[in-house]
Amino acid sequence: MTRRRPEPRKPAEPTITLINVVFLMLVFFLIAGTVAPPLDGELKLISTDQLEGRQPPDAIVLHADGRLTFQGSVIDPAVYPIEANTALRIIPDRQSTAAALLEASSVFRSRGASEIYVVTERGLR
Repeated sequence: MTRRRPEPRKPAEPTITLINVVFLMLVFFLIAGTVAPPLDGELKLISTDQLEGRQPPDAIVLHADGRLTFQGSVIDPAVYPIEANTALRIIPDRQSTAAALLEASSVFRSRGASEIYVVTERGLR
């Protein structure tokens, strides 16, 4: 009785792996594209290009030289009156440093500000 020799196995095709990767990428982009729904096609956004930039009336302004002002008056964050659990808005000048913003924010936080919002310029194009 002669035994049959098993046929040698063929190496796996590398195209199967490539197809799997492409399929996973397709699924990823389909899911990522549906996370944020698109704007309504009939919606026409307003244009703010011609508006004059004004600060909100309750915001603290951080100037390029590091000084803080509130409604045009220079303030000291160590003595600025803050009620407990108050939310503050800070508008930093484009030329101000991040260190000055962090320093002012930490002083306001230590004095009872619950939230600090940094007001920035944003454009939707």
